[in-house]
Amino acid sequence: MALRPQLLDRWGRPVDRSALVEERTATTIGSVRSPVSGYPADGLNPIRLAQILREADHGNPIRYLELAEQIEERDPHYLGVLSTRKRSVSQIDISVEAASDSAEDVARADMVREWLKRDELTDDLFDILDAVGKGYSFTLIGWDVSEGQWMPATLDRQDPRWFRFERGDLMTPVKITDNGAEAPLDPFRYIFATIRAKSGLHLRSGLARVAAWGWMFKAFTLRDWSIFTQTYGQPLRLGKWHQGASEREKDLLFQAVANIAGDCAAIIPAGMEIAFIESKTVGASADLYEKRADWFDRQISKAVLGQTATTDAIAGGHAVGKEHRKVQEDIERADCKALAAILNRDLIRPWMDLEFGPSKNYPRLKIERPEAEDLVALSSALEKLVPLGLEVEASEIRDRFHLSEPKPGAKILVPPAMKPADPPPSDPNAPPATDPRERNGVIERISAKIKRGPASSGGDVALQAEGASTGENSGGSPEAALAARMQVEAAPGIDLMVDQISIMLERAGSLEEFRGMLLAAFPSLHAEGLAQTMAMGLMVADLAGRASAEGDDA
Repeated sequence: MALRPQLLDRWGRPVDRSALVEERTATTIGSVRSPVSGYPADGLNPIRLAQILREADHGNPIRYLELAEQIEERDPHYLGVLSTRKRSVSQIDISVEAASDSAEDVARADMVREWLKRDELTDDLFDILDAVGKGYSFTLIGWDVSEGQWMPATLDRQDPRWFRFERGDLMTPVKITDNGAEAPLDPFRYIFATIRAKSGLHLRSGLARVAAWGWMFKAFTLRDWSIFTQTYGQPLRLGKWHQGASEREKDLLFQAVANIAGDCAAIIPAGMEIAFIESKTVGASADLYEKRADWFDRQISKAVLGQTATTDAIAGGHAVGKEHRKVQEDIERADCKALAAILNRDLIRPWMDLEFGPSKNYPRLKIERPEAEDLVALSSALEKLVPLGLEVEASEIRDRFHLSEPKPGAKILVPPAMKPADPPPSDPNAPPATDPRERNGVIERISAKIKRGPASSGGDVALQAEGASTGENSGGSPEAALAARMQVEAAPGIDLMVDQISIMLERAGSLEEFRGMLLAAFPSLHAEGLAQTMAMGLMVADLAGRASAEGDDA
């Protein structure tokens, strides 16, 4: 019995196949994998935020990861632009390239294509792309071996708080065991995704670090705006008491003035007075808070999407929006390439190694949005180039137009020229119609003659070399000499038309199709040269006839 080869992961660690199917410790409150999260955003200020980021830089990212979660929960704008970036990639169709054209490699690629049809894939990719905000993410691969095969059954998002990075380099990921110790990741068990907003450590490459500062200052602005609105958004209530009012009466007046803000109703003793004083600068002051909050939102849009036109209404209209959309597409393409590389490295290669053993080449996932193609221009080009002899595979054109191969017996659309025309009205003086079998026989003879080429159609044309004497080729007859010369002069034009017709015959699948191709291409046949030669021949014949007539008269 042949021994299976020893598999190694990306870090060179041996793979334990039995460990890949072991159940993971469930998430429980009070354990290392606790679902309960802290709330470091409560009361956040610049000093606390700096401390949180420094902790992450030294290898303790718990509070930073919890803060990143809270920012997504509390800032609708950040949540919106970050989700847009992740969903635009997670919904793009994934294609698979086989390692080679061999039957085995094609079968492996088909197996991957079949697996990609799973309904949960979009949500799985969205979770993997959590690395866009935090800088990295972990996904547990659940392997299915129920039928003796290795197949990725589930892709489960893992809380990044359950992982750390080795203290020596702060780059190699490790997991936190049940007893709180750090241990290497199980080979072939995790998808470790990193999508960096900047170069450097994974802990410092996420967008959440930038968003944290913007969100904190915007939170200050929104808090001040709320206080301002409550204080100055309503007119100032001023209570006046009469001379000699007691403390109880003053307290009663203050209570009434205070209650007006919420209850909008109060009673006071006679003789007391309440005045409402409106602020004249409320509108101008409130605009400052709104502009400041909008400015922070635009900075977050630039950091996440690279532009602002698709998220904020700005001057410039449609043209500016199109230019900004190109910037977003550049970021989308970069995310697609990064995600495809991650899946090829941490999912496809381990899967193929477990199922078939190590190999030099593997199927490759490609995540890319198809480029828009001008199919009208393509149709116009084909209409002109195909009759000239351009050879194009029908299957390739069908793929470009996203059309399937016609099935046997299916109703097929044909050009109007190929459809049977209505019979013309009967004419009693018209000659009898040609029998279809006779017409088909004529077409077959013409087709055979064209395929044989001008050289095999007889010796007449071949003998009519330019410069041959009239007596040698025509026996001295002027009519025969003129006809022989016409054959020589018309040969190039006829050859050009014959070449076009020969190409049509080779492409046509039936005589009806050949007829349709002839009718469709008739206006564009190269007949100018032949027409000029015939005109010259007619003119020479006319002059020759006139000269002969004058000679007879003489």
